[in-house]
Order: sequence, then C-alpha cells, then structure tokens
Amino acid sequence: MSNVSLFRHQDYTATRPVVPLHLLRPETPPPIGSNDFRHRMRRVADALRKARVGAIYLVHGTFNEADTLGILTDLARVFPSASKAVRGVIRRIAQKMAGGAGNFTPNYARYFEESLEDARQPHASCPEIPVRLFPWSAENHHIGRADGAIRLIDELASLDLEPGKRVLLWGHSHAGNVFALMSNLLAGKPQAIERFFDAAAIYYRWPLFGCIDIPVWARVRRLLTQDKGAFDASALDLVTFGTPIRYGWNREGYARLLHFIHHRPAPGTPEYRAPFPPKFNDIMTAASGDYVQQLGIAGTNVLPSRFAWRARMADQRLNDILQGEKPEIGDSHSFTAGAIVPDEGTALLVDYGLPGGHIAQHLAGHAVYTRKRWLLFHAEEVARRMYGNAPTAA
Repeated sequence: MSNVSLFRHQDYTATRPVVPLHLLRPETPPPIGSNDFRHRMRRVADALRKARVGAIYLVHGTFNEADTLGILTDLARVFPSASKAVRGVIRRIAQKMAGGAGNFTPNYARYFEESLEDARQPHASCPEIPVRLFPWSAENHHIGRADGAIRLIDELASLDLEPGKRVLLWGHSHAGNVFALMSNLLAGKPQAIERFFDAAAIYYRWPLFGCIDIPVWARVRRLLTQDKGAFDASALDLVTFGTPIRYGWNREGYARLLHFIHHRPAPGTPEYRAPFPPKFNDIMTAASGDYVQQLGIAGTNVLPSRFAWRARMADQRLNDILQGEKPEIGDSHSFTAGAIVPDEGTALLVDYGLPGGHIAQHLAGHAVYTRKRWLLFHAEEVARRMYGNAPTAA
C-alpha cells in the first residue's frame, strides 16, 4: 500500500497472503564437500552463469548490533515474570554475537565463492562469480537502514559489469528491509525521492552551514534525481532470509524477489501466521521457527543515541515517510495479526527442524539461515525459483 509519501507500506493483517506461498521441509543436506554436494553445486553454478549473474552480495542483518537485544528487552514487558531470565539470555547472546553467530561472515562468503568455483569444469572459459560482503551500520532504526540503502545503491552503481550481467543479493534479517527501501528509491517518483532526502538532510548535511559531511548521500541523490537512467534496477535479483515485515516493496525497483522464512506452523493457527502471544519456553527453543522475524516489526526500533542528535532528528522525520501510521511499541494489534509473509515476491516457509543448543546459539531461530550446512539448499532454491534450474530435494 502507499500513502502520500509514495513509499510502499504493508498492513499487518491476519488475512491470507496474496503472494505465492510454499511450505517446505528440506531433507538433510549432503555432507559439505562430498561428491553429491559438488554435483549439485555444479548445477547451481551452471544456472547462475546461464542467467548471467555477474556478482553475488551477502548483506548481514542487525544481529551483530542491538536489534535482537532490543526485541528481547521488549519481550520482558510481555513476560514480566521472566524478565530475569530474559536478561540472562541477552548477556549470553551478546557474548555469542562477538563470534559472528547469525551473520554472513567472511568465511561463509569465501566458502560460497569457492563452492561455485569448484563446480566449474577444468579449464572452463566462463567467468567466475565473485561473492562479496556488503557492510552497513546494522542499526535498528529508519536512518540506519536508509543509510544502508543509500550506500548499497552507490556500491551497485559503481560496479563495472559487462552489459546484461545480473547482481544477486542475499540479505539476512533487516538487510532485507534495506533492500525494500532500495526498491522504493530506485523506482520512486521524483516527489517521493526529494521528500525522502529532504527529511534525512540533517543527517548528511550540517544545518546552518550547509556543508555535506556524508558525500555518498549527495552522490546518490544526484543519481536518483538527475541520472536515474544510469542505474538498471531490472538487473537486481533479491533474496531475503528471516526479514521482519517492516517496509513495503516497489516491484519496479528489482527484477526478482524471494523470501526464506524459518517457520513451523502451530496447531490451530493458519500455516501462514505466527501464534501470538508466543510462549517464553517456545522462544528459548525456537519451537515455531524464527521469533526475531515474527517480532521485529514496526514499533521495535531502537532510537539513535541522544548524543547522535542529527541521526535522531533524521530518524524522527523519516518515520512519517517510512512507517506512516504503523503503531509504536505497546500497541499489540500488529503482533496479534501474526503476519510473517510480505506482500511482494515469493515466500518460502521453511521448517528447518528444531535447532540444537541454547538460544544464544540458534538466536531464537534466527541464525539458521547463515549456517553453511544449509547453503546448498538455499542456493538450489534460488537457482530453481529465480532462474529455472537446479531442482531441489526439499
């Protein structure tokens, strides 16, 4: 949906999603590096090259910052009797995050790229497909995600790819919402784009003096308002993993869109909804899937520090554009709806099975997407559903 800002929004409703929806329960993947793994990755690599994918970007979510900590803090309000246990969970997760749990790491990117290269035939002349990490601030608020979208557009605009080459982006957690904002900016009408940059101006341009101290914002503003034809959004294929529903998507700002959502349908609840309120013990064991994806919706932002007053003011001004009339924390209506499926793209509700270990290891069901053991499954689904090849064994 859209309001006067002309940025797309999604309502939180309990009605059945209108997008293609598939429930999957993947088989146990073959051992990494086995002959079966190599054979199936070869089919994936062939499909990507046939589709002319020239680069893959992995974009981390907010789990290495304050996002999930903020969500769990809010859960203490829902379960006041368990607030002490929640604080203990937060301490353990904070320690675990330092080790890269629940994020696309350099090791993961290197392994992905090597797996695609290992699938090449000897002396093959087809070009390699680089797998790169794209860093952003990972801050859980509008201006943080907006800054990520601006920097991602700048990165993609600077790529020196052959004509006709495609870019495949994988985004974990709120990185998917960075993609959503990017789609709105790439396909937005001039008045929407100008309003967006005007609202955020205090963030990248000093008031009174008028000097720009974050030049990437000015560079992308010129690109989107003066030279928009130089960027081909139809070359972008987007994949999200556990992205909470926050912003809407503009389908003219990308070519293909696929969502992976860790979900295990609950008895008595439609398969496309999350039960609410969640049980504390279920969150601790990820009994119904990815609770961060379920709960990280509008109203769960962590405001910028008061010391970062320019970012805080820009965030407040962007709120009217990007969140509109969506409720703030304390309004449980949006959570009650249990909406986990976006209004755009194709959604895969995947039952990965119960994770092992404690919550600091599986991160309330949110860490499964970045585990190397599921790389083949994800790559096969992307190749099959986006590029029509590499049948999966789900």
